[in-house]
Amino acid sequence: MTKIVFLRRDGVFWGFEEHGHTGYGDAGDDVLCAALSAMTMLIINTIEISFASDVEYNVNEGATEISVKCMAALPDSGADADKRYAIEGLFKGYYYQLNDLLEEYYDYLDVEVIDE
Repeated sequence: MTKIVFLRRDGVFWGFEEHGHTGYGDAGDDVLCAALSAMTMLIINTIEISFASDVEYNVNEGATEISVKCMAALPDSGADADKRYAIEGLFKGYYYQLNDLLEEYYDYLDVEVIDE
């Protein structure tokens, strides 16, 4: 099972951590795991390239852990409001997409939010 924990401060999503393999398919053929990886990389690349913002990420393939955080989503970051809104929207969109996936893949995913 993959557990995805979203980080939220004052109602603003600003990062997430993923732990474990989904177990939906064999390694290399797990379409659910591939979907999570693709969505995660889309978020990282969009923040870095399209929004020209720093994103802190760490991928530990051996431990199947991924951490993605972007302080620019937070109101006290100094980023302009449009950029904050867009970055937080990526994180929030991923959260809602995963909740949709939970309807069909509840045995393979767990989604949680930690409010700071």
